[in-house]
Amino acid sequence: MVRTRFAPSPTGYLHIGGARTALFCWAYARRHGGKFVLRVEDTDQERSTQESVQAILDGLSWLGIDWDEGPYYQMQRLDRYREAAERLLAEGKAYRCYCTREELEAMREAQVARGEKPRYDRRWRDSSEPPPAGRSAVIRFKNPLDGEVSWNDLVKGPITVANDELDDLVLVRADGVPTYNFGVVVDDIDMAMTHVIRGDDHVNNTPRQINLYRALDAQAPHFAHVPMILGADGQRLSKRHGAVSVLQYREEGFLPDALVNYLARLGWSHGDDEVFSRDQLVEWFDLEHVSKSPARWDPEKLKWLNGEYLKRIAPADLVAGIRARNPALHAEIAEAMDAEAMTALAVGSWSLLTEHEAFLHEMASPVTSDPAVVAQYLDEKGRSVVGRLAAALEPVEWNASAVKAALQGFVKEGGYKMPEVMMPLRVAVTRKAQTKAIDAIVAALRKEVVLERLRHAAAG
Repeated sequence: MVRTRFAPSPTGYLHIGGARTALFCWAYARRHGGKFVLRVEDTDQERSTQESVQAILDGLSWLGIDWDEGPYYQMQRLDRYREAAERLLAEGKAYRCYCTREELEAMREAQVARGEKPRYDRRWRDSSEPPPAGRSAVIRFKNPLDGEVSWNDLVKGPITVANDELDDLVLVRADGVPTYNFGVVVDDIDMAMTHVIRGDDHVNNTPRQINLYRALDAQAPHFAHVPMILGADGQRLSKRHGAVSVLQYREEGFLPDALVNYLARLGWSHGDDEVFSRDQLVEWFDLEHVSKSPARWDPEKLKWLNGEYLKRIAPADLVAGIRARNPALHAEIAEAMDAEAMTALAVGSWSLLTEHEAFLHEMASPVTSDPAVVAQYLDEKGRSVVGRLAAALEPVEWNASAVKAALQGFVKEGGYKMPEVMMPLRVAVTRKAQTKAIDAIVAALRKEVVLERLRHAAAG
């Protein structure tokens, strides 16, 4: 059975790159009827926080990336890492190193001065010296001194690294906490991972990890390293490009399905398909079509895609979403209008949920944006028109067809040209010179709201 995992470090929020990695792991497991495991790699005790853990869980949940097992926490598995390290010591595959931080720094400085690659010089690898008094030891791996490590990366293809390029990495620190490379290998063995899908910044870790799998007599999983995400300027994605918490996208009015769709297309494709459902993603996703080149983050493309998803949501569901997100705003809107009818007038006009909310808020509480517009259309003649119009609309049954017929009748019976009525009406009701069909807006608003605005405008 295929088993994948997402293993974030809880030192911050769930960002776009991490969300895409989680999505690819999730989609691959779902495609193959496997299991998707969530693991929290919280061994960085100085920076790991419970708030970050919760932000990651909340971000995954909002995106709809559900996990089958976990979350597992590395800090709850320290005994297991010690056990694995002690086994390697007993089998002569690891050793205790008593170098101080100052000794290691002096070693690096001397190597750099000689033009050599800075690395641990293995001085304690085969040492028979007694341990220095009062010093704590780390446990280091006896990396093979010759030969090479090869694997067929499911994205990048065949990769080979010579063992003499690798040093004797630390497995367990003096405080008993495992390093990343050791903890991840023990975890992936214990959790029976078959496929490790992660960012290509981990490629350099892979040969070290494969040697650890071999030392622990375990089969290494298949590796797939996905290219990084770049900003539109070709630089690594950062906060200035939009690499913020995925929950920030929720606050800005993006839909989780749209963001998932967009993330899936960052470095993976299925023909020319741009808009597709989660079910289609699961049906189509494979590693063969993950690009070897970095993906480009395009915020405008994301907004366009979000707009496409908004078009497909029924007005009733859009309004229900406002009720769930912002009950106070929903109450204000509901008091002023039939929010579903008003929404239906402008579906397709928005790229963000926040734009929909702003539209309804403006219809509920119009604000004069340009005094010149009011002066032009609500002059003495315009005020006279809307005053008479208020009286004409008062007996009308309030529905779209009746309101439209009443407005047309008012124009005809008064001998007006259509703009002589509709423009003062539009400005009196919305405080804007350009809107969607004003008869439909008037019908969507509550009758008492429209009459009050007309009378207020007539009074000047």
